Amino acid sequence: MAKKDNNQYLSLLKDIRKKEFRPVYFLMGEESYFIDIITDAIIEHALSDDQRDFNQTIMYGADVANYGVIVNAAKRYPMMAERQLVVVKEAQQIQGIEMLSYYLKQPLQSTILVINHKHGSVKNKKILSEIEQVGIVYESKKLYDNQLPTFINNYVAESGRSIENKAMQMVADFIGSDLNRLTSELDKLSISMGEEKTCITPDDVERNIGVSKDFNNFELLNAIVTRNAFKANQIVNYFERNPKNNPLIVTISVLFGFFSNLMITYFAADKSEQGLMQELKLRTTFQARDYATAMRNYNAFKCIDVIALLRQFDARSKGIGSTSNTTEGELLRELVFKIMH
Repeated sequence: MAKKDNNQYLSLLKDIRKKEFRPVYFLMGEESYFIDIITDAIIEHALSDDQRDFNQTIMYGADVANYGVIVNAAKRYPMMAERQLVVVKEAQQIQGIEMLSYYLKQPLQSTILVINHKHGSVKNKKILSEIEQVGIVYESKKLYDNQLPTFINNYVAESGRSIENKAMQMVADFIGSDLNRLTSELDKLSISMGEEKTCITPDDVERNIGVSKDFNNFELLNAIVTRNAFKANQIVNYFERNPKNNPLIVTISVLFGFFSNLMITYFAADKSEQGLMQELKLRTTFQARDYATAMRNYNAFKCIDVIALLRQFDARSKGIGSTSNTTEGELLRELVFKIMH
């Protein structure tokens, strides 16, 4: 059974924690976070502490000549335990993946074989199909910016907490799609709150992560959507004074994502809040309300102009068509003015 949707890692973790294992796990893809977290869960739950000395083998691709070595390890029987665990890390460095075919015809049910293939996916469809017949193929993909809020919400829920929408967007905008850094910051945030407080607020994010609850991309987008020029200029001024914490490329990405979705709303059959939630796959009516407001303040022709502007300023921020002494703050000020006028 193949699992190629990042969100399905939660159901996979649930099975592992219930000790419902498959003989083979082939974890591949560009996003190492999901590969590592699934592997760590298997290592934690497959064997008890007293069984690991004789029944757990961890290999690294740089030290393995070919897949034949892995097959030989997988064919061993456990010692004084129900199962053995063989984990292969950095398997993208190993040649001869076709050697797995022989083992996959009749894998040992007493072996859990976990293979990590990072920084890309295997293209050998025959092998992947054979693995799927007996185990799990999981493709770990990089998250898009619009997928980060859902990931954050799920991660926080795993620790028994909740997070307000604004706080969630602040974290997503400030940290971005580096999931290892993102989860590390969320862990530190959770620890700093203590056990009694269960809901993460914008104040918590501002106090512990360092992003301002009043001057951030979430608030800038809100100011642009509502055509609040005074507030937008305040935020631009703040960004100009704090360029390291507010890179222009992130701001442009946030705005581009919103206005690209806004373009879709003009053609939505159902423009109610529920209809927009379904059309754009939004999580809350709060988000849908922003698009409804933007449709009133920006018609479709203006939206097209804004998207073109964002592409232009993205190029200029990378030195294309812009003078070398133009600062990011100056570019942002010009961009926001042109969007709102």
